[in-house]
Amino acid sequence: MMSHLIVLPVVVPLVAGLLLLFQRQGSVRVKRLVGVGATLALLLVAIALVVRAAGGEVTYYALGDWQPPFGIVLVLDRLSALMVLLTAVLALGAVVFACAGDDERGSNFHGLFQWQLMGLNGAFLTGDLFNLFVFFEVLLLASYALLLHGGGRDRIMAGVHYVVLNLAGSSLFLISVGILYGATGTLNMADMATRLAALPAEREGLVMAGALMLLVVFGLKAAILPLYFWLPRAYAAAPAPVAALFAIMTKVGIYAILRVYSLVFGEGAGPLADLEQGWVWWFALATLVAASAGTLAARDLRLLVAYLVLVSVGTLLAGIGIGTPAAISALLYYLIHTTLVTGGLFLLAEMIGAQRGKAGTRIVRGRPLRQGRWLALLFFAGAVAVAGMPPLSGAIGKALLLVAAEGGQRAWLWPILLLSGLAAIVALSRAGSTLFWRSSGEADGQRLPPRQWFGVAWLIGASPLLVLLAGPLADYTDATAAQLARPEAVTRALLSTEGDAP
Repeated sequence: MMSHLIVLPVVVPLVAGLLLLFQRQGSVRVKRLVGVGATLALLLVAIALVVRAAGGEVTYYALGDWQPPFGIVLVLDRLSALMVLLTAVLALGAVVFACAGDDERGSNFHGLFQWQLMGLNGAFLTGDLFNLFVFFEVLLLASYALLLHGGGRDRIMAGVHYVVLNLAGSSLFLISVGILYGATGTLNMADMATRLAALPAEREGLVMAGALMLLVVFGLKAAILPLYFWLPRAYAAAPAPVAALFAIMTKVGIYAILRVYSLVFGEGAGPLADLEQGWVWWFALATLVAASAGTLAARDLRLLVAYLVLVSVGTLLAGIGIGTPAAISALLYYLIHTTLVTGGLFLLAEMIGAQRGKAGTRIVRGRPLRQGRWLALLFFAGAVAVAGMPPLSGAIGKALLLVAAEGGQRAWLWPILLLSGLAAIVALSRAGSTLFWRSSGEADGQRLPPRQWFGVAWLIGASPLLVLLAGPLADYTDATAAQLARPEAVTRALLSTEGDAP
C-alpha cells in the first residue's frame, strides 16, 4: 500500500467524485457522508505524504510502470507534499461548511468539489508539463461549474469572464508546451532540465519564448497584475465554500512558477537561468499596490476579502522575485497562513451576511447580528491575521519576507509591503466598525448552524496554531527552499531506474 501512497491524492477524490455522480439524485445525507469522508481520507493521506517527504528523499510513482522520461510520473518532495496537505486542510473546512445547506442550492456539488481536489492534487504532484496542463484543465472544468453553483445573475456574469479568460490561458499554455517540446524533445520537467544544459544556441530564443509564454499562463492563474481583473468579482460572487476553496487556486499558479522555473530554468539552464525573476519582481510590487488600493475601495465584505487574496498574491510573488532560499522559505510559511485565513474569511462573510438581512455583506448600516459577539471575535482574529499584525501568523510571514529582502530590494519591498498592511488595517477596521457597531433595529436572524462555525473556526483558528508551530514549520519550509535550490536531486531521482511503480 505504501508504494501507492503518492497516487492516492488523485485516486481518492476521483473515486469519490464518480460515486457521488451515481448518487446525484440520492440522499443528501449519503452525499455529505461520502464528500466529508473522502476529504478526511485525503487529509490522512496528505499527512502521511508529508511524513514521508520530510526526510528529504525525492520519490516518484510511475503509472503503468512506464519509467521516466517516457511515462507519466507523480513526484513527491517536500513542496508537493506541503501543497497537498494545505489543500486537504482547506477543503475539510469548506466541505463541512457547505454541509450546512450550501450544497443543496444546486446539483452535483460534492462530486464537483472532489474532482476539483483531484485536479489540484494532480497539479501539485505531476512531473511533466503536459500533465500539468491536463490537471489544470480538470480543476478548471470543476471550478466553472462550482462558480455557478446556485445560479444568479452576478455568478453568471462573473462566470463568463472567468471561463473566457481561462480558456485563453489554456490555449496559450498548450502552445507554449508545444514550443518547448519541439525545442527540447521532451515534456518531463527533469529531463527537460538536463537537455537545456546542452541546448544548441540557435534554439535558445525559441525556448525563451515558450518559457515566457508559460510565465504569462502561470501569472494568469496566480492573478498577477495586469491579469487579475477577473478575480475580485468572481471570488465575491462564488458560493462561500467555493470561494474558500478558490483561495488555493491562485497558489496553483505560484506553485507552478516555483516548480517549473526552479527545476527546468534553474542554474543549470545557462543563459535561460532565472529568466522569470526580473519580470515577477516588478509585477509583484505593482500587484501589491493595485490590490491595496482595491481593499480601500471595496464596499462589500466578500469583495474586500477577494482583494486581500490579491494582496497575498503580490506578497508571495515578491518572494519569488527575490529568489533566495530565505525568501522562498518565508513565502511558503506566508502561503500556508494566507490560504487558510482568507478561506476562513470568505466563510465568515457568508455567516455575517446571513444575519444582516437585506444589507447582506455590503459594508453599510444594517440590523444587529443575533450572534454578533462570536462573529465579531472571529472577524477580529481573521482581520489581525490577514493584515499581518502581531501576534498572529501573518506578522511572522511578513517579517520573514522583509528580512529576506536584500540590498536595493529592501528600498522597494519594505515601504510597499508595510503600506499594504496599513491599507488592510484601515479597510478591515472600517468594515468591522460598520458591520458590528453601526447597526439599528432588532436582531431577528436565525441562529447559524454548528457546521458553519466549525468551518470558520477550523480555518481562522489555524493562524494561532501556525504561531505555536512556527519553529518546526519554519524548519520544514527552510528545508523545502533548500531542496528547491538543488534541482539536481529531482533529476537524479526521476532519471534513475528505481521508483515507486505500481
